[in-house]
Amino acid sequence: EALKPSPSAYAVAFSWEGCFGSWGLSAADMTKGLVLGIYSQEKEDGVPPFTSAGENFDKLIAGKLRGTLNISGPPLKDFPSVVLVGLSIKAGRIDKQGNWREGKENIRAALAAGYLELSSVEVDPCGDAQAAEEGAVLGLYEYDDLKQKKKMAMSVKLYGRVLFACGQNLARHLMETQANEMMPTRFAEIIEKNLKSANSKTEVHIRRRSWIEEQAMGPFLSVAKGSDEPPVFLEIHYKGSLNANEPPLVFVGKGITFDSGGISIKASANMDLMRADMGGAATICSGIVSAAKLNLPINITGLAPLCENMPSSKVNKLGDVVRARNGKTIQVDNTDAEGRLILADALSLVSGATGVFTNLSWLWNKLFEASIETGDCVWRMPLFKHYTRQIVDCQLADVNNIGKYRSAGACTAAAFLKEFVTHPKWAHLDTAGMMTNKDEVPYLRKEFLLSFSQDNA
Repeated sequence: EALKPSPSAYAVAFSWEGCFGSWGLSAADMTKGLVLGIYSQEKEDGVPPFTSAGENFDKLIAGKLRGTLNISGPPLKDFPSVVLVGLSIKAGRIDKQGNWREGKENIRAALAAGYLELSSVEVDPCGDAQAAEEGAVLGLYEYDDLKQKKKMAMSVKLYGRVLFACGQNLARHLMETQANEMMPTRFAEIIEKNLKSANSKTEVHIRRRSWIEEQAMGPFLSVAKGSDEPPVFLEIHYKGSLNANEPPLVFVGKGITFDSGGISIKASANMDLMRADMGGAATICSGIVSAAKLNLPINITGLAPLCENMPSSKVNKLGDVVRARNGKTIQVDNTDAEGRLILADALSLVSGATGVFTNLSWLWNKLFEASIETGDCVWRMPLFKHYTRQIVDCQLADVNNIGKYRSAGACTAAAFLKEFVTHPKWAHLDTAGMMTNKDEVPYLRKEFLLSFSQDNA
């Protein structure tokens, strides 16, 4: 079968049965296989080069794989099926427009495509074991907890490093689970279980409504009061530094486990996707779980205000004013701009926070460098003063939750949250645009913490 080049990667599956008859292989046998990589550059002899694992396998079958890109020898006992995946170029080049390392991205995409028809697979690291593992593990994930017919379980054997993608799959599981199951209390319990099993140098505090009231978190409570589900303020700590007094890197994540919009209600079409409006909390918590598993030598704190945003007779009315923990008053002119309300109280509680909206070029550079390695694209956004002027030009309170021109966008959200940050070094990552992009990323990583820990070791 001819290989057709593409901008990134492609996969070709070769079955022993197609070349030699059934040979008595069962359907289960036919889905056990091997994934090998091949590059698009041609050698002098006109044959695309394999990875080192591909070369070794080709030698094992007397060069027939290289010559025809078809399996033409006797069936192998261990691998009834072989999948060749196109890797385009070798790792090294950075795509200046996409802002990622093209070779790594091709490996992830190719391996994600390569194993989908197999039930047991050994994966060629293709020159980058971590990228290969990420493509395999991330591409395998599918939320089917509620389906009677489950996806066939896949066992993956990798020849490289330990798994790095499990943390992202934890975040994806939290975000995909239906809202009548993934309530604030359940979310906190899952993170507590995962963090405590990851490392003994961890602490988890599940703060209930009484504690939230004691902290005078008016904006958070004003969002939560529309639902019968009790709010939770989740506080998690990983203490990996040898210096117990080292200030932690602090992450704050939005935890709206379902967002109807409140009385500024959203359209019903696609509202079901708002079960994932706690993606910020899911990301920062799973990231800290991953850091704990890696035993990184830094201290990290995670804060996640968790609640539902529902319409009821108890919710915020437009024009209501609430008082935040730091004393600032907020005029609420849109109940669907609730994320910044719950984050305001969380930010005022800590001494540091961490998309692309940041006042520190060093922190931006670290995030950007990490994004190149992982393929998670980032873009620096403006913190212009006129956005701040829109927020603070408020008729009834210190700040307005959507701004003077009623534009509840990313820039005004960052300007709003900046009013509640107490540390001089901070970054705000707005992930709304990435929440539903699984069709854009074929494998649907946490490089920033690893890089940060190495610089601070």
